[in-house]
Amino acid sequence: MSTIAFLNIAMHGHINPTLPVIAELVRRGHSVTYHTSPAFSQEIEATGATVCLYPGGDRPLPDPPMPLTMLDGLARTAVGLLPAVLSDLRRVRPDLIVHGAACPWGAVAARELEVPTAAAFTTFAFNRQVPSPSRVSWELLAAAATRPRNVQSYVRSRWGLYRRYNTRGLPLLDLANVRQPLNLVFTSRAFQLGVDAFDQSYQFVGPSLGARPLDPSFPIDRLQAPVLYASLGTVFNAHPKLLRSFATALAPLGGTVIVATGQTDPAALGPLPANVLARRFVPQPEVLARAALFVTHGGMNSVNEAMHAGVPMLVVPQGADQPLVARRVVELGAGLSIRTQDAAPGPVNVLARRLLDEPGFRDAAATMQLAQREAGGYVRAADELERYLHRVGRVGRPTPPDSPQER
Repeated sequence: MSTIAFLNIAMHGHINPTLPVIAELVRRGHSVTYHTSPAFSQEIEATGATVCLYPGGDRPLPDPPMPLTMLDGLARTAVGLLPAVLSDLRRVRPDLIVHGAACPWGAVAARELEVPTAAAFTTFAFNRQVPSPSRVSWELLAAAATRPRNVQSYVRSRWGLYRRYNTRGLPLLDLANVRQPLNLVFTSRAFQLGVDAFDQSYQFVGPSLGARPLDPSFPIDRLQAPVLYASLGTVFNAHPKLLRSFATALAPLGGTVIVATGQTDPAALGPLPANVLARRFVPQPEVLARAALFVTHGGMNSVNEAMHAGVPMLVVPQGADQPLVARRVVELGAGLSIRTQDAAPGPVNVLARRLLDEPGFRDAAATMQLAQREAGGYVRAADELERYLHRVGRVGRPTPPDSPQER
């Protein structure tokens, strides 16, 4: 069979959807390597893949995590990682490189090694008709005017990439949106914005959901209906006051209310109603399978999981692509949205009551549930990668002899 190398940025939202795909490829007999940071090595090894660690250990996210700082961080990371990544890949000799759409060093490495490449989009696919949050825009230019150091750093790193490596096909600016001849998009055609503007290189495979280790300490079997669940994900720091607002607003409406606090200490929320359970981390798919309502930041993975479970949503976008995701949820009738500054207990309670009482939201969520499940998920993603390998003639390719520079 084939050797497939995955490269990605070290964030839950980008790595988690690829894990079931890797496990399926390994099950089918392929050899898979995955470049990651130490924080994700255990999860990836559990799929049967071989982990290649990025040098330098775990890297903090840009602060604040806004498009300009993210672009600067991606460019600097690419310059720093490429020498080690290329050395690893020359040793692995992959038949195919799969990189996250926001992982420019994966794209550059594939160009340097002349290896067929696929990209994985864990948010919407973007193009001229569906512009990405990190495109050239008035908002980005305004941010650039206030953060000249990030601009200078980006220009230095981007010039360094251009001088040292084959960057043909790499966007000049939008390094979070790198496309390839095959682009796997982990949502359904029904949820994708402007889906008709994308050609056949984009395959909308739906949510990639697989089994996750169960948390025996979580009382999943003792939850009382209706289960109401609130989480703002793992990237943006959720203020304790906002999380407490969710708890206060939902407590009168729910049997059990679960608040995932992420990086925030649950104790910082103060005393909570008796039916509210606050935990840093929650087994989200298992909770959503029992939930009647999900209050979410609108991260694509969380929204995909909610739609896969047929759960109506109240979306409170925090940044990045989340306002776009929130808009799409509302357009499709599968939920409502509220701005963070408006998310006091009263307004949240009113919107949550609507989502629970008006059947149209549940009906729309059920329609999206069917679309998400019919898209195929991780099995479809593995099928598409195998078809691509056959098309480029790299399935079962014999290992070539060492090149002179590698002896």
